Amino acid sequence: MIKITADSTCDLSPEILKAMDITLVPLSIIMNDKDFHDGVDITPAYIFNSVERQETECKTAAVNVYEYECLFNELSPRYEAVIHICLSSGFSTCYQNAVLASRKFENVYVVDSRNLSSGSGLIVLDAAEMAREGNEPEEICRSLEMSVPKVDASFVIDRLDYLYKGGRCSGLEVVGAKLLQIKPCIEVVDGKMKVGKKYRGSFEHCLENYVKDRLISSEDIDYSRVFITHPMCSPETIARVRETICRYADFDEIIETNAGCTISSHCGPNTLGILFKRKHRKLKACAC
Repeated sequence: MIKITADSTCDLSPEILKAMDITLVPLSIIMNDKDFHDGVDITPAYIFNSVERQETECKTAAVNVYEYECLFNELSPRYEAVIHICLSSGFSTCYQNAVLASRKFENVYVVDSRNLSSGSGLIVLDAAEMAREGNEPEEICRSLEMSVPKVDASFVIDRLDYLYKGGRCSGLEVVGAKLLQIKPCIEVVDGKMKVGKKYRGSFEHCLENYVKDRLISSEDIDYSRVFITHPMCSPETIARVRETICRYADFDEIIETNAGCTISSHCGPNTLGILFKRKHRKLKACAC
């Protein structure tokens, strides 16, 4: 048997993790000089409540080499192979640390997802399905490497203050976005985050236009599955997004997942993305 593991940033639901026997290793969340573990002893709601009350700032830290070694040491003797899928090396040192740790084990393979959130989750789920079908580890890794550039991952962010607190935009950009009701689309392109189209208006109105832009008139979409991923959007907002997806595309599966603490701490509560794969490599962000 082949064991699939991943960083907690893949944002797959507990139900999927259990059904596909996927094990996660949590990134660290640092608040008030105290370490928490993503998805283990802290929630996005706790982060949002603390930040909104201006009690603290929230930082994140990569999984270190020792933590990966502990994971691989536990699992490698029990399985034919362990395949670990990491958060993009463009965002974190997780991939580099996992590669260093894997060198002590002959049957551990590490894959750079070149993505985040359920963009990585798409790759993790592919790996778990191929492992269940009995594919060899080298074959799985080769297939994943081909799929990585095809992932279309993007989010619309309602507020920029969380990005500002994390040093990812300026105070002037925050003020300007608030005054003009700008909701930027953040895309993952070649393993890094880029600003795509900037939407204006209410969050719900922007989401409708965003989904339309991602899906309309495209013959390049892989319609096997799409993720709707968010930290704490309302059920009404999710229902409208799901309805809009169905209006413009016919996916076999529409899967809703909640963004974990790592993603949530950088984006804030009103953030939502649709994440899917294309048939060919994604090359650039959508034009503004």
